[in-house]
Amino acid sequence: MSFIFITVTVMLIISLVLYNKFSKTAEESAFLNTQQIVEQVQFNLENYIKGMADTFEVVDAKIAKSRGIPSDKLTEQLETIASTREDIVSINLFAADGELITGLQNAGMRKNTRLIEQSWFKSALDNPNHLSFSLPHIQNLFKDPYRWVVSMSKGVTIEHGGKWEDAVLLVDVNFKTLDDVFRTVSLGKKGYVYIIDDSAGNIVYHPQQQLIYIGLKYENVEQALKFSYGKYMDVSEGEPRLNVVRTVNNIGWKIIGVSYMDEMITTRKEISTFMIWLLVIVLIFILLISSFMSARISKPIKRLKKSMEMVEKGHFDTYIHVRGADEVEQLSRRFNLMVSRVRELMDQNIHEQEIKRKNELEVLQSQINPHFLYNTLNSVVRMVGNGKNEEVVTTITSLSKFFRISLSKGKNIITIADEIEHIRNYLIIQKMRYKDKFDYDIEVDEEVLPYKTLKLILQPFVENSLYHGIEYMVDEGHIHISAKKIGDNIELQVQDNGVGMSEETLRNIMIGSVKSDKGSGVGLRNVHERIQLYFGADYGVKVESELEEGTIVKIWIPAILEEE
Repeated sequence: MSFIFITVTVMLIISLVLYNKFSKTAEESAFLNTQQIVEQVQFNLENYIKGMADTFEVVDAKIAKSRGIPSDKLTEQLETIASTREDIVSINLFAADGELITGLQNAGMRKNTRLIEQSWFKSALDNPNHLSFSLPHIQNLFKDPYRWVVSMSKGVTIEHGGKWEDAVLLVDVNFKTLDDVFRTVSLGKKGYVYIIDDSAGNIVYHPQQQLIYIGLKYENVEQALKFSYGKYMDVSEGEPRLNVVRTVNNIGWKIIGVSYMDEMITTRKEISTFMIWLLVIVLIFILLISSFMSARISKPIKRLKKSMEMVEKGHFDTYIHVRGADEVEQLSRRFNLMVSRVRELMDQNIHEQEIKRKNELEVLQSQINPHFLYNTLNSVVRMVGNGKNEEVVTTITSLSKFFRISLSKGKNIITIADEIEHIRNYLIIQKMRYKDKFDYDIEVDEEVLPYKTLKLILQPFVENSLYHGIEYMVDEGHIHISAKKIGDNIELQVQDNGVGMSEETLRNIMIGSVKSDKGSGVGLRNVHERIQLYFGADYGVKVESELEEGTIVKIWIPAILEEE
């Protein structure tokens, strides 16, 4: 442990030094990358604006050379210019009073546009020959679908109606082209670029403009206005962000690139992950060496400890083959003797308990025959005395079939067909005894008849239905017996409409604290244990009962075709 502690400590110190060095380098590289991307955006935007301005100057030159505006020749020239650029939305020339002199547009002007009152119109007349760029806005002068545009405007002098007068030239460019350029810019997964004007910090473009308008996002434009070229850190949204500012020439727009610090330091995480894996590998290497060095002392004891844990979990077939110091070897030998003796005692106890349980069940099963035979013969005597010969024949025939199946040549496992035949004969005999006290029906799927079952598992429940459920009823009782295959299991069911029982009575029966005063004495719990003894803990008896509603007994056994 001391060797491990010293090695890990040295590795941690070296790792921290390397981590700090690499982290600073990663931060500088991330800033340089952000700066280069923003400068590329600046370059692309300046080229695009220059192209827009050049197109505007060509339009201005064509208008300046034209005489007698409007003219078809000028219109043709403007159409040619517009065809060279897909982003031009409209080219229009307005008189000083706001009248449309000429232009290219797809629809007429809207009413009440208050054109002469708009700021760009006044600015163009007050500052002739100065090209102005507007903020992105909705083009609302003409009756066509609203478009998001940037307007270029300039005051010019034209010959109109035989005289020279002031006018305003307006060229609208579709802002979607600029929007597409900006959306391709990526500064990590969360970083982005936005643009503001240099006068009041109005947002020209932002990838999350809708969130800003409804107040769900905030940009610290006041701080950005302080810079024409530079960088600053911002935590206005609760996360540290690096902001790189560049200014677009001619129009004064500011491009701000925003990079999130948690993404910029991804390299830090990679370095830290590398260091952690390095420490883990070194630690494993040290552990291997330490284990080899201490094996002669600790390995035999660890094996002994592991074997004891296996025995603790119930694995009594565990043997220890340990060589080491005399004390460890002697302890191992004594442990093997103890485990062997415990296993023998457990096997003996299990064997005795199984024999005891089988003997108990066989005794309980044997008690069925004398009691039932006595009651049946009494009934036969009464029927003979009453001259009911036909009923006597039926009863004696059913009784013989009943005992034939009960004996089954000493077998405990019979087919479901035999078990159903056995219970049918039993019900015929009981029907003779009880007359109109009850009726019954048997519903069995043909496919289950060849399957195997323990014998005499239905009779105890039918007997209970008669003696404890139906015998105390005023109305006629009914017993329904069914058998069906469900998946890999078979469900046998005995249902009656007798007086039922309470939850407490049912619970006492299940734990064996209630015994029958009549019948065979084979209680529900004993049949349940008998099924589990032969087929396992997944099978057995389930009882549902309500007072005055009746009782349903469900018997679950596996679907097997051969005796096991």
